[in-house]
Amino acid sequence: MGFSTFDSIIVVVYLIGMALLGVVSGGRQTSTRDYFLGSKNIPWWAVCFAIVATETSTLTFISIPGLAYATNLNFLQVTFGYLLGRIAISAILLPSYAKGELVTAYQVLGKRFGSTMRNVASVTFMGTRVLADGVRLYATAIPLAILLKGWNAFPEMPAGQIYLISISVMAGITLMYTLVGGVRAVIWTDVVQMFIYLAGAVGAAVVIINNMHLDILDALPSDKLSIFSFGTGAGWGDFFKAPYTLVASVIGGAFLSMASHGTDQIIVQRLLTVKTLKGSQRALIVSGVLVIFQFALFLFIGLLLFSYYNGSSLADLHLTKVDEIFPKFIIESMPSGLSGIIIAGLMAAAMSTLSGSINSLASATMHDIYKPYFGASHSEQTTLLLSRLFSAIWCVLLVGVALFFVAGTSQTLVELALSIASITYGGMLGTFLLGVVFKNVRQQDALAGFAAGIIVMVYVFTQTTVAWTWYTFIGTCATLMVGNISAALGKSA
Repeated sequence: MGFSTFDSIIVVVYLIGMALLGVVSGGRQTSTRDYFLGSKNIPWWAVCFAIVATETSTLTFISIPGLAYATNLNFLQVTFGYLLGRIAISAILLPSYAKGELVTAYQVLGKRFGSTMRNVASVTFMGTRVLADGVRLYATAIPLAILLKGWNAFPEMPAGQIYLISISVMAGITLMYTLVGGVRAVIWTDVVQMFIYLAGAVGAAVVIINNMHLDILDALPSDKLSIFSFGTGAGWGDFFKAPYTLVASVIGGAFLSMASHGTDQIIVQRLLTVKTLKGSQRALIVSGVLVIFQFALFLFIGLLLFSYYNGSSLADLHLTKVDEIFPKFIIESMPSGLSGIIIAGLMAAAMSTLSGSINSLASATMHDIYKPYFGASHSEQTTLLLSRLFSAIWCVLLVGVALFFVAGTSQTLVELALSIASITYGGMLGTFLLGVVFKNVRQQDALAGFAAGIIVMVYVFTQTTVAWTWYTFIGTCATLMVGNISAALGKSA
């Protein structure tokens, strides 16, 4: 057990391989259409895998097994909502994206309402994305440091230095292939990275099973296998406080998925690289099916760990958080070779999200902000050069956010940064629905609705105990209500 020279070789080969794959698969970029849309000829199945990889972070890899260890399989209900949300987006929003040569999701709002609404939505995306993904990059370094220190891989190196090196190496290699190959490189590396982190997860599951000497299901209490929760929490008074009832999970998962996959540029950009509307719809819906199986795998690992440790409490295991259970097993029980795959898998989960963030932030900056106001007369060569410059700038900012948290900050701030998307997603989804579904809504109505959705969610997040699964639904409803009331008042005035 431990981190051997062979494991180090696996990690180095992974990093070099990703850099080479990104450069080769990206091809030669001659325009921003190549750089941001992959010339709209990416196969739907590759986009499907890339979507799954992008929405999977190191937090998913580490936290979901811990959640199953501490509770049961109720979280799987949320993934059913994820699938329903993607089906809804495929029918409601994707047809709007298929009209015209769009590069960003927010150009739809610009065409429907005007440049102000487009700019507000795009800048909101930029702020939330750089903050949330900067923190995710920082969060990736935490389990890496725990594992490497636990294996005594770098005994003289403090954890903070491991954080710095991990973040810098991942960001540097990711930026390299993103700069050179654009979104095509991002998507094809995402495809490979998805299989790498899944290989790590499957490998861990196999090791756990091989180390057990009893039937897995017989070793589990019946309530650990519970998928559906038909109750209302502790009672109707706590209906909105229980995150994993069937109603909260399905509605919450559906609205969260509609927002994240229908209005967030990091996902929409991938869908825009597919040549046809049907191809985009197929990629999005099938990704929802794959995500169900992926979360089932990570939850299953949590149940395996529960059996492996005989349901021991955190105190008995000398741990403080359930997120530490999977890393504990990896440190103590993963054989040589698989340890390297686990580290590569953690890096793959992080780099797939980071590359998407860099490219999507650059596309929004160029096509929503810079080009409409400053770059209309620029040549295609100049625009492409500036797009690469924006990619580099955003990468530096993402690393800066990550290093800010490495330098030391409160856990509350980390949680806030990771939850920032939940605060803005409702307003964003509601605004898109105002534009696509309600034809009488004007730009000022949409702006009022968007602001209301954000304000309501800040209050809900900071002043109530409403479960996170309801956040996007509440924000969306507030936006739709205020936007339509404003439109009705404007019509009667």
